[in-house]
Amino acid sequence: MSATEPVASEQHATELWVQRTGSRRYTGRSSRGAEVLIGSQDVEGVFTPGELLKIALAACTGMSSDKPLSRRLGDDYDATVRVAGDADRDNEVYPALSEVLEVDLSELDPEAAKRLLVVVERAVDAVCTVGRTLKAGTTVDLRIDAE
Repeated sequence: MSATEPVASEQHATELWVQRTGSRRYTGRSSRGAEVLIGSQDVEGVFTPGELLKIALAACTGMSSDKPLSRRLGDDYDATVRVAGDADRDNEVYPALSEVLEVDLSELDPEAAKRLLVVVERAVDAVCTVGRTLKAGTTVDLRIDAE
């Protein structure tokens, strides 16, 4: 297997890989045709790997909250999930990430809004794979194939 060939997970049919396109620049690809530009923070028009981690968390939270929110607010509700967290450059980790789910619940009475927020928090805690993985920690196995 060469460095540019995708690696498929046993449980997930979508293959994911990154290809180097320049100095500290990569394009992330999926076998479903998606692409994302990745690079250093000083490069315009790209995401850093850390930014992608944060976006994955925010997207997972949004998608995990989608069913309970759309059930109560309708399919056309607006939501934004903001995510932030500074890197600890001495240890090269993100020690804390914070999210804010912005959604308009003004059409609901206060008690109904409160109940919905409890359901949303439970849904995110139960099914947001990215958040659950970050909270639990994970192992990473790196293999280097060299010719």
